[in-house]
Amino acid sequence: MKKLSLIIILVLAGALLVLAGCSKNDGGTGEAAPQAAQQTAQQATPAAAPTGSDIWHGTVLETMDAASYTYALLDIGIEQVWVAGPQTTIAVGDHVHVGAGMAMPDFESKALGRTFDVVYFVGAIEKGDHGVPTATVPADHPGGAVPMGMGAGNDAASHTTTARETVEGVAKAAGGQTVAEIFINAASLKDKNVKVRGRVVKFSPNIMGTNWLHIQDGTGAEGTHDLTVTTATAVKVGDVVLVDGPLSVDRDFGAGYRYPVIVENATVVVE
Repeated sequence: MKKLSLIIILVLAGALLVLAGCSKNDGGTGEAAPQAAQQTAQQATPAAAPTGSDIWHGTVLETMDAASYTYALLDIGIEQVWVAGPQTTIAVGDHVHVGAGMAMPDFESKALGRTFDVVYFVGAIEKGDHGVPTATVPADHPGGAVPMGMGAGNDAASHTTTARETVEGVAKAAGGQTVAEIFINAASLKDKNVKVRGRVVKFSPNIMGTNWLHIQDGTGAEGTHDLTVTTATAVKVGDVVLVDGPLSVDRDFGAGYRYPVIVENATVVVE
């Protein structure tokens, strides 16, 4: 009996020691877990917003609403840029920040009745000098991706051609094509080099890392009279140029900006 009692006492003592050890470890874990969670939360919420080329901070110089978008002319320090995002309430003089957006050259807003040389569509326009916009445009598209809800039929409708102008005296390039012939023979010319001479009727520099120009040579019907070209060469409206480069067919940049034909990364010589 005494032996049994001694065994019971020893078992109980051992159990108490185990519980004490567990309690000690638990105490350490119990304190460490909240501290770790707190540190993680602090790391996930930095005191200051991240800075970099993916965030623009600027002062609103002009703003207007159209359809479901708010347009704003921002002074970002080194230049002034037009941005457009989901409709929000801002005023001239407000400090705002936006995520890097998608450049839309020669953008025509039918709702506003005006054409912008370039406007950057962003996921959000938010007040304040710091913070990360609630939605930014991914970088998997030239200049960004198409913001949600944009597409043909919205205010970001395509403006991929310019009005016909009176262009005379532009001779067809030797061994090349006219603007109209490029449209007509697009299927057989796809991914091949084309050579075409035309007069520059529109020029937008340094958009999405390249220069954009529209040329016409007096040929073609409505819709086949104007050819878009991207190039590293700077030109000016009125120049007669010789273009040589690969032809892309049905090039879709999103948001309604689809080009039936476009000559990309072309060599352009001003004549």
